[in-house]
Amino acid sequence: MQSLFEILMLILGVVRLFIFAHFIMSWLLAFNVLNPRQQFVQQVWQGLSRVLEPIYSPIRRILPPMGGLDLAPLVALLAIYALEIVLRNNVALFL
Repeated sequence: MQSLFEILMLILGVVRLFIFAHFIMSWLLAFNVLNPRQQFVQQVWQGLSRVLEPIYSPIRRILPPMGGLDLAPLVALLAIYALEIVLRNNVALFL
């Protein structure tokens, strides 16, 4: 059962990495550091968006409109950290 705990923590870590990459890439695209017309940039952006949209869309439905400010990644990161805390505090259940 310890391996189940480690797999869950690994999945949460990968999702957290994807959220950070998506967040940083959105800023780089907004400030024209990355060219959105390049095929590689488009593929990475669309891939990250497809992976993260199932996480972001329920959060966006709950959050009120913020005038162009998307807080879904922040809320998703807070939820991931909270879930990691809960898993670490209950690691004895996995042994």
